[in-house]
Amino acid sequence: MPDTLTALIARLHQFSGIAHKRDIQQVAQQLRGAWPNPHANGDDCALIPDGEGFKLMAMEGFIHRFVAEDPWFAGWCGVMVNLSDIAAMGGRPLAIVNALWDDALPHAEEVLQGMAAASRAYQVPIVGGHTNLRSDQPQLAVAVLGETQHPLSSFAVQPGQTLMAAINLQGRWHPPGFNWDAATEADPVALRQALALLPELAAAGLIQAAKDISQAGLAGTLVMLLESGGVGAEIDLAAIPIPEEIELEPWLCAFPSFGFLLTVNSADCAAVQMRFSDCHIACAAIGQVTADKKLMLQYQQQRACYWDLNQQPLTGMTNH
Repeated sequence: MPDTLTALIARLHQFSGIAHKRDIQQVAQQLRGAWPNPHANGDDCALIPDGEGFKLMAMEGFIHRFVAEDPWFAGWCGVMVNLSDIAAMGGRPLAIVNALWDDALPHAEEVLQGMAAASRAYQVPIVGGHTNLRSDQPQLAVAVLGETQHPLSSFAVQPGQTLMAAINLQGRWHPPGFNWDAATEADPVALRQALALLPELAAAGLIQAAKDISQAGLAGTLVMLLESGGVGAEIDLAAIPIPEEIELEPWLCAFPSFGFLLTVNSADCAAVQMRFSDCHIACAAIGQVTADKKLMLQYQQQRACYWDLNQQPLTGMTNH
């Protein structure tokens, strides 16, 4: 339990995942207006018109230290995090490609084994890529192609919508850092069913927007969602689904393997919660979207501002 809410917020602002998201501002400044784009940037995937639907493109690169120290898990995460991005846009994955640089074949093999294990678990094929075994250090990037006819967009967030969090609590910490592993030892059928929920709910019109909880943690990810929509929110930290044995502060910094923030019309909250519960995923309403571009946190009798988008952007990805 945090000492004071303002002290907790100050520590969360120092979390490295937030600094990494701030770096996106430089990209946003350079690319803004570089070419006409009728579909807003800043979501988890690129959204490309394709006949009656859309193709989705997601890509993730990983820092050298992670790949060097935990090659198998890095390979698994290369697949998993991209599949989450596809799902957050209401899509289904089609294929995976990768780029792997390494300085030793045994180490590269561990990375590829992790990718292959995730590919089998999620039933998404690896169809190509680039490999170089003469690099001076290990490095990995992975991309996934997907498709959707019912895209979700962070830019569709509206005041009055309910914020929900859907998180798989059936996992364990994967040290070092705040990686919550709810995937590598899970039933592959259950993994696929849970991930398929997002496009199913999007097609049914039961969720309006979604964003997968990233290395920025739950609050940092929520700021990115709100920034895209030009809105704010008020959430109750005590309402966030959390494993019984885990403290609140590290959980707010966690990358939870399967964790999504959703905006839902109030009339649909019970149906959404039931659908996730049927897949053994904890899902709860944690707050409301507001119009004032501030993320306000409540905890017990305390209330404080986590981020004021009127004063400070995070990624700079916004149309407002």
